[in-house]
Amino acid sequence: MENENQPEKAYNKNTETLNTIEKLGQLNMPIVKSNIQNIIIIGQIEGHTVLPPQNKSTKYEHIIPQLIGVEENPEIEGLLLLLNTMGGDVEAGLAISELIASLSKPSVSVVLGGGHSIGVPLSVSTNYSFIVPTATMTIHPIRMTGLVIGVTQTFDYFNKMQERVVQFITRNSSITEDKFKELMLTTGELVNDVGTILVGKEAVEYGLIDEVGGIAEARQKLNQLINKKN
Repeated sequence: MENENQPEKAYNKNTETLNTIEKLGQLNMPIVKSNIQNIIIIGQIEGHTVLPPQNKSTKYEHIIPQLIGVEENPEIEGLLLLLNTMGGDVEAGLAISELIASLSKPSVSVVLGGGHSIGVPLSVSTNYSFIVPTATMTIHPIRMTGLVIGVTQTFDYFNKMQERVVQFITRNSSITEDKFKELMLTTGELVNDVGTILVGKEAVEYGLIDEVGGIAEARQKLNQLINKKN
């Protein structure tokens, strides 16, 4: 009877291995019990509109439950946020940022490849932020594609939305509102657009990010914040 089950067990194991390779690009994922929750935001932030299947995206309806779990799970003592995003839906990105900023548990972020557009508020939403030397951050005004009604109310709405983003960033980082708006409205640096690209150390010098560093420095800082809270 045991021998009869062997082919089925082997088939299930092979299927699981193939699924792991297909989804993660490796044979297995190490499972380590930890008091730190790692959340990764990559690609484009997907909001109320579903992005095309060829787009790499992070869905806000996937991230928000994870953040609620961080807050409610007594075994989780801190959040490590890893970012490599081109930006995306403003409402969704700002909602995630506000939720991270309101967590009662310590949090640290690391900007790896990029923290562009609405990725900027996500980067500064944690208690402490890092950026690797080669990572970039693009600061620019809110933009919209598609049908836009050309009336005064539309302009006012854009202004209010832009102000919400600016206020959140300046409230959660060391950069001043005037300096941030100056970077946001710079001309000549981006092709056919206004804005500024900051690389690694520049983001720290402007007070947007706290420190240059990677995963090791981020985990060390998060453990310090956890110990301090406890």
